[in-house]
Amino acid sequence: MTTIDPPRFESGRPRRGINWEKWGWIYMRASGVVLLVLIFGHLFVNLVAGEGVKAIDFAFVAGKLADPFWVVWDTLLLWLALIHGANGMRTIVNDYATNPTVRRILLGAIFASTAVLLILGTLVIYTFDPCPVVPADQLDMLPSFCPAQ
Repeated sequence: MTTIDPPRFESGRPRRGINWEKWGWIYMRASGVVLLVLIFGHLFVNLVAGEGVKAIDFAFVAGKLADPFWVVWDTLLLWLALIHGANGMRTIVNDYATNPTVRRILLGAIFASTAVLLILGTLVIYTFDPCPVVPADQLDMLPSFCPAQ
């Protein structure tokens, strides 16, 4: 007869430390609920409210990123979605990559790509300049709220 250790036991001994799998599972559920609100709010504002998809241009994006509310909204959307996706990919790798070396390489690639995308995405959101310096013949391309240079 084969016995299975209780979940809090590993090799017949109680497991010590933080249960990262449990917290990853909880994160996936909590972030999924918050992401539903963030994504549908994003889609509603961008595609339904106002003039719809035809109104999305540089000025629309610049106007949104000039408002601190939308900066926080987009930052939350970026971070939660990327970490949620990376955690899902981590779970898939842990389930299907049987070779420990391949698993380590894949998990490292997931971590590295997630870190790079989080850094770059956050930099774009927080350093976006809606009124860049442009040549005089292209001033008509600036959003209406930018002062003439």
